[in-house]
Amino acid sequence: MTADEQKKQVGDAAADYVKDGMKVGLGTGSTAAWFVKALAEKVKAGMKLTLVSTSIQTTQLAESLGLTIKDINDVGVLDLCVDGADEVGPGLALIKGGGAALLREKLIWEQAKSCIVIADAAKNVPLLGKFPLPIEVEPFAWKGTVNRISDVLVDFDINMMPKVRMKGESHWITDGGNLIFDVACGAIHEPAGLAHELKSLTGVVDHGLFLDLADIALIGGEEGVTVLHP
Repeated sequence: MTADEQKKQVGDAAADYVKDGMKVGLGTGSTAAWFVKALAEKVKAGMKLTLVSTSIQTTQLAESLGLTIKDINDVGVLDLCVDGADEVGPGLALIKGGGAALLREKLIWEQAKSCIVIADAAKNVPLLGKFPLPIEVEPFAWKGTVNRISDVLVDFDINMMPKVRMKGESHWITDGGNLIFDVACGAIHEPAGLAHELKSLTGVVDHGLFLDLADIALIGGEEGVTVLHP
C-alpha cells in the first residue's frame, strides 16, 4: 500500500467521525485533503455541516468541491478538527507545519472540542525531531529573533541553525504574512520544554510542536487503520 493510499484510507476513516450538524475544522496538507474530499461526498449526500478552514489552500480545495467555508469568528467553538501531521510521536505529540499553515492550524485546533490527527504509517515515530521543526517568525527584526531561537535550541542540545524556508528565490510567506524557519533538530527529547521556551521568545509567532491537542490518531497501514490514544 502506497503512502497516498494510506492517506486516503485515514481521510475516509476520519470522515466517519463526522455527524450531521457538526461544526468542523478542515486541516491542511496532502492527508487532510483526502478528508476534505470524503467530507464533500457526505455533504453531497445531504449531510449539513458548518465548516472552517486552516489555510487558503484548504479553502480553495473545499470550495472547488462545492463546500462552503465560514469565518471562524462567526462560528465559535468547533465540535471537531481533523488534520494531518508531519510526525506523530509518543503521547500524540506532533510536529506540524510542513505546509506552512501551523499558526492557523493551531488556532483552529485550540478552538475545537475534539481533534483527530490522520497520517500514513511513516509519520508515526518513536521520537520527534527527524522532520525539521517549523517556527513561524514575525518578519520585522527576524535576524535577532533567529539568534534568540538559536540560544534556546542550544539549551536543548540542538546545535542546528534555523533555516529560512524559501519559495523559489523568495522567502516563503505564510497566510498570516510571516516567515517560516525550519530546524533540523534530529531528536527532540524534551518537546514540552522546548515548546514553552520557543513560544516565550519575542518575534516567534508560534511553532510546529502540537502537544496535548490530539485526542486520537488514525494511522494508515497494510492491516487497516490503527487508532492511537495519548
